[in-house]
Amino acid sequence: MRFDDKIRKPEVDELFEAIMALENLDEFYRFFQDLCTVTEIQTMAQRFKAAQLLYNGAKYEEVVEETGMSSATISRIKRFLNYGSDGYLVAIEKLKEDDQTDSK
Repeated sequence: MRFDDKIRKPEVDELFEAIMALENLDEFYRFFQDLCTVTEIQTMAQRFKAAQLLYNGAKYEEVVEETGMSSATISRIKRFLNYGSDGYLVAIEKLKEDDQTDSK
């Protein structure tokens, strides 16, 4: 597993542990609404959507059309998807696993 140790700090660990302690979607919404601005939440969701689209083979033009993001931002997401810490990949693949489990 690759990741950048620059963000690893006790207070970041505690934030992530708090997130992991949340039990349902309502608790996530409540926590993130207090923690982040609406724009920050929407931006993170938009970036994750772009990563999902790219992972599933969408072309840049399709991602621009669906998300409204700039091609520079999409390029950055693609770079992290291919050469980053595998965070996008882990999350996308876990969602796919959950979808497959739910459909059984």
